[in-house]
Amino acid sequence: MTCRLRLYGLLAITCCFLPARFAPAAEPIAIGDRLELLVDDYLVDSLQGDIQRVMIRPEPKEVVFTADEAWEGNTSGYYTVFQDGDLYRMIYRGWQHGDKDDVAAGDRRKAAHPETTCYAESKDGVHWTKPDLGLFEYAGSKQNNIVWLGPGSHNFTAFRDDNPAAPASARYKALGRGPGGLFAFESPDCIHWKQIGEKAVITHGAFDSQNLAFWDQDRKEYRAYWRFFGQGVRKIRTAVSKNFVDWDQEADLSYTPADEGEHLYTNAIQKYARAPHLFVGFPTRFEKKSEQVEPILIVSRDGENFTRYAEPVIPRTAPQDRNHNRSNYMVWGILQLPGKPGELSVYGTENYYESTPGRLRQFVYRVDGFVALRGGSKGGQATSRLLTQSGDKLVLNYQAKQGGSLTVEVLDAAGKVVGKSQPLTGDATAATVVWQQQPKLGQGALQLRFHLQDADLYSFRFQ
Repeated sequence: MTCRLRLYGLLAITCCFLPARFAPAAEPIAIGDRLELLVDDYLVDSLQGDIQRVMIRPEPKEVVFTADEAWEGNTSGYYTVFQDGDLYRMIYRGWQHGDKDDVAAGDRRKAAHPETTCYAESKDGVHWTKPDLGLFEYAGSKQNNIVWLGPGSHNFTAFRDDNPAAPASARYKALGRGPGGLFAFESPDCIHWKQIGEKAVITHGAFDSQNLAFWDQDRKEYRAYWRFFGQGVRKIRTAVSKNFVDWDQEADLSYTPADEGEHLYTNAIQKYARAPHLFVGFPTRFEKKSEQVEPILIVSRDGENFTRYAEPVIPRTAPQDRNHNRSNYMVWGILQLPGKPGELSVYGTENYYESTPGRLRQFVYRVDGFVALRGGSKGGQATSRLLTQSGDKLVLNYQAKQGGSLTVEVLDAAGKVVGKSQPLTGDATAATVVWQQQPKLGQGALQLRFHLQDADLYSFRFQ
C-alpha cells in the first residue's frame, strides 16, 4: 500500500524515547515467529542518531453511519464494531437530547426519549444497514432495530465470545450499567439478549462510560475494563474472570509516562488481532473546563501497564464537528475490511449534542501503523535487545521516502555483525529481506540493527 502524506493522514507526532516499561532482559527475549510492532521500547536496546519513535494518526475517510432514526439521535454513542465471519456487527446506544429548537437555545441536556440499545450490520464495514427486527416497541411500532431496553441500555457493550467452552446460547456477551454496577448479558445471535443472573457482576466503579470485556484467548480468561474515579479523576480499572460472572484481580491501569492527573475513560481497549500478545487502546481524554474530548493511544503487553502517547489520535480539528461537547469518541473495534489487506479501519464519533443527528466517520491506518521508528534525513539506527527467534526469513513493514532507505544488520550474542541486508527502498507491508551477507537465522540469540534514513519501520517478524 502506498501511504500518502496528508494533513490528517500519516501525521507523525514525535514521542520521546522513554525508559523501558520492563527492565532490560538478562536473558534473550523469545519472540519465535510472532509479529512484533514497534509500539513500545520492550524490544529496543538503543536508538542512535537521527531517529525517533512517532505516533501515526489515521487518515480520515467518509461518514459511514448517521443515527437519524426517531429512537436514535444526537447523543447516540458507545458504539462497538466487530467482525463475525463475513459480517460486521455494530451495537450502540440510541438517544436524543433536546429537539432542534432546544439545542439552538442551548438546552442540550434534556433527554427527548429513553435510551435504546440498537443493532446494525454491514458486509464491507462502510455501508451499514439497520434491520427491522420487530423485538421492542417504540412509539407504537416494532419496526426498528432495537435489541434491548431497560437496565443496561445506557452503555450496553457487546462482543463475540470466542471462548471454546462458551455454549452456542451464549456466543455473544455484553456488559451494561444497571443499579449498583455492571450487569452481564448473553445472546445466541447478537440480537436476542437476556440478562445473566439478578445481580451486578462488577460493583467497584463509576460506570457512566463504555465499559467493556472480551475473551483473551492467550490467557484463557475474560478481561474487563471500566470507568473508575480516583482522587477526583476519571480513571480506567481492569479485572479478569474465568466465567464472566465472578471477577477478581482488580487493578487500576498505570502508564509510562504517567498520566499526570489526566481524565482518561471510555477506554476502547482490545487485543490486536495480528499480534494478540499486544493490547491496544484509544481511551478518551476529557477536558473538564470545556467538556471536550479526544482519543489517545495506549499499548500494553500485560493488560495493566501501558505505554501512553500524549498527542490525540483523532484531533478535535479533524473533520468534522469534533470541537463540541463530547463530540470525539473512538468506537471500540479495529476492522480489516474486504479487499484492504494493507489497511485497518477505525471509527470516530462526531456532532454530539448538536441540532442534527450524531455520526460515525471511518479512519484508516496502515496495517500495524499505529507507531513507527522514523529515521530522519541524517539517518539513525535502532538496535534491538537480544532475541531468540524461529524461521529463516525476516519480513518487514516499512516505508521509505524517495531517496530514503532501510538496511538491517544481524549481530550475534557477542555483538559481531553476522548478516547484512540489501538496502530496502519504496513501500511494503510484508517485504522479505534480501541479504548481501547471509545470516544463520534461528540458530541462537541475535540482535537486529535497523539503519533508517528518511524511512519508517512499523513491524517485523521471522517466518
